[in-house]
This record gives sequence, structure tokens and C-alpha cells, in this order.
Amino acid sequence: MSPVGALFDRILVANRGEVALRVIRTAREMGIETVAIYSQADADSLPVRMADHRVCIGPAPSVHSYLSVPNIIGAARNSGAQAIHPGYGFLAENADFARACAEEGIVFIGPSPEAIERMGNKAAARSSVAQAGVPTVPGSDGPVKTAAEALAFAERVGFPVLIKASAGGGGKGMRIAESADVLEARFTAAKTEAAAAFGDDTVYLEKYLTRPRHIEFQVLADTHGNAIHLFERDCSIQRRHQKLIEEAPSSALSPEMREAMGAAAVSLVRAMGYENAGTVEFLLDGDGSFYFMEMNTRIQVEHPVTEQICGIDIVREQIRIAAGLKMQPAKQSEVELRGHAIEFRINAEDPANAFRPSPGTVEAFNPSGGPGVRVDSHLYSGYQVPPYYDSLLAKLVVWGPSRQDALARAKRALGEFVVTGIKTTVPFHQRVLETEAFGRGEAYTDFVDTEMGDV
Repeated sequence: MSPVGALFDRILVANRGEVALRVIRTAREMGIETVAIYSQADADSLPVRMADHRVCIGPAPSVHSYLSVPNIIGAARNSGAQAIHPGYGFLAENADFARACAEEGIVFIGPSPEAIERMGNKAAARSSVAQAGVPTVPGSDGPVKTAAEALAFAERVGFPVLIKASAGGGGKGMRIAESADVLEARFTAAKTEAAAAFGDDTVYLEKYLTRPRHIEFQVLADTHGNAIHLFERDCSIQRRHQKLIEEAPSSALSPEMREAMGAAAVSLVRAMGYENAGTVEFLLDGDGSFYFMEMNTRIQVEHPVTEQICGIDIVREQIRIAAGLKMQPAKQSEVELRGHAIEFRINAEDPANAFRPSPGTVEAFNPSGGPGVRVDSHLYSGYQVPPYYDSLLAKLVVWGPSRQDALARAKRALGEFVVTGIKTTVPFHQRVLETEAFGRGEAYTDFVDTEMGDV
């Protein structure tokens, strides 16, 4: 084990796909060896080829591989890894996994198990956030157990209301009730889906905001008392609560709003004693009011847009913080916002067929390039996209001195991006860029439904 305040010699990456490769690349630049874990379905994946060491941890199903805590801990112990980076998804926000790492003397590159638990349960998180003085959307006082309780809440705050699973995320266990007529059915459906997805049918209710924007602030905090934000990302372009396009900064925020929301995010981090990277997510109402939505206690899929406007490698800072070092930069005044960045999630899905998954063999892969273009991907020509995991294939990130420059670059880069053999979401993104509303920066969480109703 490296002493506190010294970088690790070897870390295990407890993930797959593009995020595993993302961590491996930063670790290599830092002079740290990496261990890639993989299921039998991922034996020929690019992260496995790129890592210094590799360990097969089980068959294709996630429950027997990427979600198997004993298998991953065993791989770390047997490979001599001093720390584990969980990436995002799988076990990244699993407090029991973080605790298991600590029990084995392995550093979890992320926040404490207590912080994960505190913010992972959305109903409990609301209470913690309110105590920190951060505004929250009017919501139920804890879990709502019956449809009658749900109706009483809705009549008090007014329809529509949002029914949300207390555990998990990704839009599962979430339903909107526009009136009393549909409330009971949607309440039951949310509980049923939550139980199936997370093993927990607990739900709570919030007032549903009409046409809000989804704004999130990237935060960093180290073990030396430093806490900062790296500005915001606008993640309003979504489909069924799944983010599709993210950009930074948001065209909806004035400098005063940006300062207020950033201060609220850092205030929450300090109140929690939070350490490492995280994201504080807000809903921005049309009148300029903002409300806490949730906190993700991990790195986000969309972190590259923040890196592009700040010039900071967030994975690098995660590793440094976990090793007990001061983050760089450590002061808010040292973080500079430069230009505009937009990220497009390229998924193995067919947008012309209700976004159905499209696994298969990649016949050709020719990613975009040129000035201001970044592609994070684990694809290569001949790669077999497995049907078992998330459909994310690549993240196309463009940067420009202004939003208009970034939009022009995005159109050029999407036109160059070639993946054959499977369907991807590239045509969908090109359609979004053609809409006048997106060009004006008018992105709301219902954008896909209102501006692209036939999708």
C-alpha cells in the first residue's frame, strides 16, 4: 500500500467500455499501472488490450461479473492493486462495495460509504439538503406508502406530481401523474418498476415542474478541506429521463445565477463532509428559481464537457484525492471557464425504430477528428457489441470559443462520424441540431417530446 499522500502504484478499474479505457489512459499518464477486469463477453475489448494487467471475473451476465463484489475484490487482492476506480454505473454508487474495499485495505476511488448511502436514498437526501440550506422541489416528507397518501400530497401542492423511486436512478420507478384520475395506476406502476429494478419499492413524491431545465454542477472536494465546483452542465435533452446531449456552460444561466447555484452545490458538499468527485443536480424553473434534484456520488458520463471548458482532468483529481493529495486546483478562483462544449452520446440504438438496442459487429469505425473534437470510445472495426450491457458506444465532444462555434463544429463532426454494421444515434443528434429551438439554446427536459414528437 502506498503511504497516504503518495500516488498508487497499481489500480484496478472495476468497469468496462469507454469509461474503463478513460481511467486507464489517465492512470498511464500518471505513471500508475492498471488492472482491467472483464467478463467472458468482453475478452477482446479495447480496455482489456490497453491495461497492464487483466483478470476475467466471470460470465457475461453482470450479476456474475461486473456486479460481483467478491469476484472484483478477489481480482484486486490477487493482482496487487492498491485502489479501485469504479467508473460509473455497476458498483460506482454501492456503499457496500466501498465498504468491502476498505475492509480489505483497498482504497475506493470515490466518496465514503456513508456519503454514498446518505445521498443514494433520494428521500433521505432531501432532508440532508434542506438542512444545508439548499432549496428543494416541494416534496413529500419521506416515503409515500399508499395511493391515498399520494393523493393527499398532490391535492396539497397541486397537479402534476412526480412519483420517484427512492433507490436507484436512470428514470426507472418514475411516473408523472397529471390528475387524480391516473394517480393510483401510476403510483402502483412506479412501485412495481422500482421493486423490479432495485429490489426496493419505496417511492416519494415531488411537485412536477413544467418545462424545467436540468442543470448540474460538477464538484470536487479533497481531504484537506478544499471544495470547489467546475461550473455547470445543461443536460436537458433527454428521452425517458435518459440524457442524450449535454453542454457546458448552460445558455440559461446568468453570471449571478451561476454563482448562486455553484455556491449552493459547494455548500452541500461542505455540509456533508464530502470528498472526491460528485455532481449536484438541479431543476431550473422558468422564473429563475432552482431546486435540488439529486446528487450523484461518482464521476458522470458527461464529465468530458466540463473538462473541455476547464482544462482539468477530473479522473486525475479523483485519483489524487483518493491518495490523500491536495487537488489541483484547490481554490474556486483558480477555475476558469473557457469557451463552450457539447457532448453527444453515441448509443447502439436505432432511433428510427423506437431506439431499440442494436448489438452486433462493428464493420467499420471512423471517428471524427480535427480541431476541438474529442471522442471517448472503446470501439474498433470488427468489435462485437454485446447485448448484455449499456448501449453507450462513444461520446463525441466538441469545443468552440462560443456556442455558435461549437454548434458548427458539432454539425461537421457528426457528419464525419462513421459506424457501420449496427445502428447508432448519430442521425438523431443531427436532427436535434437542425431544430431552431436547440439552435437558440432553448433546451427543456420535454424537448424531445415537444420538438421531435415522432421520435
